[in-house]
Amino acid sequence: MTMITRRGFLKTTIATAVAGSSLRVFSPSEAFGADTVLIPHASHYGPFKAVVQNGVLVGVQPLKNYDAMPTEMLLDGVVSRTYHPTRVKYPMVRRSYLENPRGDTRPELRGKDPFVRVSWDEALALTADAILRTIEEHGNEAIFSSSYGGWSHAGSFRPQVLQGRLFGLIGGHSVTTGDYSAGASQVSLPHIIGDMEVYSPQSAWETVMKHTEVFVLIGCDPWKNNRIEFTVPDHQMYPLWKKIRAAGVKFISINPQYTTTDEALDADWVKIVPNTDTALFLAMAYHVYTTGRHDQKYLDKYTVGFDKFLPYLLGKDADGTPPKTPEWAASITGIPAEKIRELAELFASRRTQFAGAWSLQRAHHGEMSHWAIIALASMLGKIGKPGEGVGFSWHYGGGGMPVSGKRGPVGLSQGRNPVKTRCPASRISEMLLNPGKEYTRDGSTMKYPDVHMIYNAGNNFVSHQQDTNELLRAMNAKVHTVVNQDPWWCASSRYADIVLPANTTLERNDISSGGTYSMDKVYALRQVIEPYGESLDDYEIFRRLGGMLGVEFGFTEGKTMMDWIKEAYANTDTEISFEEFWETGVADMSVPDEAREWVRHGDFYTDPQANPLHTQSGKIELYCEAFARFKMNECPPIPKFLEPAEYLGNAKPGQVHVVSPHPYMRLHSQMANASINKILNIQDREFALISVEDAKERGVSDGDLIEVYNDRGALIVGARVSDKIMKGVISIFEGAWISKDSKGRCNSGAINVLTTSVASSDLSQANSANTCLAYFRKCEDAEGPNRAYEPPRIDERETVSYQTDIAALTLEDRAFKARSAATEEMLPGEKLFYQRCTLCHVAREPSDHTVLQWYGITESMFPRAGLTDEERKLVMEFLEANAKDAAVK
Repeated sequence: MTMITRRGFLKTTIATAVAGSSLRVFSPSEAFGADTVLIPHASHYGPFKAVVQNGVLVGVQPLKNYDAMPTEMLLDGVVSRTYHPTRVKYPMVRRSYLENPRGDTRPELRGKDPFVRVSWDEALALTADAILRTIEEHGNEAIFSSSYGGWSHAGSFRPQVLQGRLFGLIGGHSVTTGDYSAGASQVSLPHIIGDMEVYSPQSAWETVMKHTEVFVLIGCDPWKNNRIEFTVPDHQMYPLWKKIRAAGVKFISINPQYTTTDEALDADWVKIVPNTDTALFLAMAYHVYTTGRHDQKYLDKYTVGFDKFLPYLLGKDADGTPPKTPEWAASITGIPAEKIRELAELFASRRTQFAGAWSLQRAHHGEMSHWAIIALASMLGKIGKPGEGVGFSWHYGGGGMPVSGKRGPVGLSQGRNPVKTRCPASRISEMLLNPGKEYTRDGSTMKYPDVHMIYNAGNNFVSHQQDTNELLRAMNAKVHTVVNQDPWWCASSRYADIVLPANTTLERNDISSGGTYSMDKVYALRQVIEPYGESLDDYEIFRRLGGMLGVEFGFTEGKTMMDWIKEAYANTDTEISFEEFWETGVADMSVPDEAREWVRHGDFYTDPQANPLHTQSGKIELYCEAFARFKMNECPPIPKFLEPAEYLGNAKPGQVHVVSPHPYMRLHSQMANASINKILNIQDREFALISVEDAKERGVSDGDLIEVYNDRGALIVGARVSDKIMKGVISIFEGAWISKDSKGRCNSGAINVLTTSVASSDLSQANSANTCLAYFRKCEDAEGPNRAYEPPRIDERETVSYQTDIAALTLEDRAFKARSAATEEMLPGEKLFYQRCTLCHVAREPSDHTVLQWYGITESMFPRAGLTDEERKLVMEFLEANAKDAAVK
C-alpha cells in the first residue's frame, strides 16, 4: 500500500499537471504580438487580463500588483471551463416535458431523458406559460426560487437578484432564507454576541502579528478557502499569514485532518472526533473555572448569564448530565484529558485568538459549537482585546485585511417580493414533501409553501442540497416544472425540464469590487469573447422573459446593462473617471491608517456602556433569554453538548465519519468540469482522504476506487491514503457533479448523496452536512467512465411532434392579473434596503430580525452596501418600522 503526505501529494500532482498541460501561462511581464488583445476582467478566482487571439480566449495574465498568489483556478480553470463540452450552447427542453408540457411530463425521467434543442422564443414561451399556469392554478407562492446566495459569478449583476426583480413585478414567488454556508450561526450569534459574525471583518492582521501569542484554528482552513472570494480576491493575506508566523505566533489546529493551512503555518495538530468541538470547549471552560484561571471581573462587566451556565459545567444542571471534566470530554472527543488541561492552561496564560470555522456549525446542534468557543473566550477575558478574542470568518473574504470603509459598486434593486413564504435554504426537500407544514426559525412559526414550479438561476441546487436522492424523489413527486438558467450542464441542468443557457461574465460586461472585506478596489469585468453558442447574459434573458410577461420596462427602466454599470461606478468612492477605469480595468480606494489597528469587538471592550453589543442585554450572552423564551426543543438557552444524530460516539461497527469541506480546486461545484480537477481527481472521480489504518483494515491502497455508502445513497471515489487524517474519519470535498450508474450510485463522488437532511435545530433550520456516518469498501464493480462532465444526449426538434403555439398562449393578457399585486410604490428607505442590502448573506425581509439585531448586522452590511450616512438613516428607519419586534413595541 502506497502512502504519501498531503503536502507531497499536492506538490507532485500540481507540478505534473502544469508540465503536461497545453495551456500557456502568461507571466505579468509577458510581451505580446499585434494579433493579441489583452482585456481586463476579474473573477471569484482573481483579477486578470484575458489573452485573446483571433477572438479566442487562449489564456490569462495575472495582475502582478493585485494578486499575491494566482491559483490554478485562475491560470487554467477559467479558460478550460469556458470552452468545455458541458457548456449549454442552445435553449433546451427535456424531451418528455416538450412532448406534453401541460400534462404528464414524466418527471421520473429527469436525469435520464435526452434534451431537445429549441429556439429562444419557444423556450421562453414555455417558461412564461409554466409561470402563469402555476400562478393561475396555485398562486404565486407555488413558484419557488432556489436561486440563493449570489455565488454564480463575481460581478454585481447576479442572476438571483435579477430573478427576484422580475418576479417581483408579476406578484412575487417563494424564496429561500438563510444559506448553506453558515445557516446555524447567522441565526444564533446575533442573539449571543450581537452580529452574525460569520460574515463580518476580522481584526486587522497587524494587531495579530503584534499582540497574538497563540492562534487557534478550530476547523479553520484560510489557506484553502481564501483561494476564492464572494467578490474578487487579491490573496493579499497569504504573505501576511507568513509574516504572522515569522513573528513567533504559535498556531494550533483542532481538526480531524491536517489542513493546507496547518502545513503552511506549521501548526500543532490536535485530532478531534468530528462534531465534538463543543464538548472540548466546555471541558476547557470547566478546567479554567475549577482551577481559578477564569476572569470573573470580565464576566461581570461584559457578559450575562454565567451564573446560569455554571451549574451545567459543574454537573448541577436540571438535565442531569455529569460535570464537564476533561475526562468526560476525552471519551467524547478522543483528545486525552491531560491534553485538554494543557490546552486550557495555554490559552489562559497566553494572548490567544480563536478562529472558528463555519464547518463546525454545519452539524446537528451546530449552534452550540461557536457559542461554546465564545463562552471559553469570555471566561478567559479575551474578547475585544488586541490580538485576542473570537472570529468566525478568518477563512473567508480575506479575513484579516484592513477595511477601507469605502463604497463599492452595487447592482440593480431586487425590489419588494409581494410573496412572504420562505423556505430555509437547506430544507427544500422537506418543503416539497410537506406543503403547508409549520416550522420554526429564530423563534417565529412559519409555513412551507405548496410548490409546483422551481426556477433556478446561477445556483447548482441539486448538488448543494443534502440527501440528494431525497430531493430528487421530492421533485419527481411534487414539481411540475423545473427551469434552470446556467452556462453549464451541471446537475441542476441535467435534472431540469427547461434549460436556459446563460453566458459567463467573459461574454458580457459587469463590474465588481475586491476584496470582500477590504473593499479597496473596483474591477471592470469587460467582455472578452463573443457569447458561446446562443447563450445570453442573465439580464437579457430576464428582459426577454419580462417582455413576454408585459413587464420589460419595469425590469429594465429603459436602461442597457452598460447604463447600469456606469451608475454602479458613479456610486463608488473611486477617484478616477469611468473612462479611465474601464480602460485600465481597476480603480483603487485608499484604506485609512486607523483600519490597520482595528480590533473586532474592540469598541465594546473599551467602553461597553457607550458601545453595547446589539444583543438583548447589550453584552455577551452565556445564557440567552430569547432562546429560553422561544421554548425550542433542540436549542437550549446555554451552550451544551447535545449528542449528534450521527457521529463516532454512536457509530455502528465499520462506520466512519464523513466530513465534506470546501474543495481546493473549486468554488463549491464551480470548476468541477475544468481541467484542473485532473490534478486531484483519481480515475476521473472525486477523491476521499482516508487514514492509513482505515485503508489497511479494508485492503485499500492509494489510488484504488472505493464505494462509500449508507442508507441514503452510495458513491464511488478514489482513495487517497494519508497520515494527515485521523482514523475513523474520511474527507470528501463537496461540489462534484452527479452521475448515476446502473445501481444508483454516484459515479462522480457527489458527497450529498450521503449527507443527512436533518436540520441543525429548530432555531435555525440550517444544514447538518458534517453530521454523516457511512461505510466504505474497495470498489470492484465500478461501471465505465464518469459521465458527469459530459453533455446529455441532444435530440433534434423535428423528432418531437408537439409544436408550441406561442400566440395561443396569450401570455401578456394572462400576465396582467399577476402584475396587479406588484404595483405599490416603495418608501425611500425600503427601496434602498431592497436595492443595496439583499444581495448576499443577509436576510431578505426586515421581519427576519429584531431592531437590535439589525443594528448589529448593518454594521458590517452598510459598508459593503455602499450607503451614505443619510441613506443608512433611511434604511434604519424602514427596518425599525418593520423589524420582527416592531409590532410589539
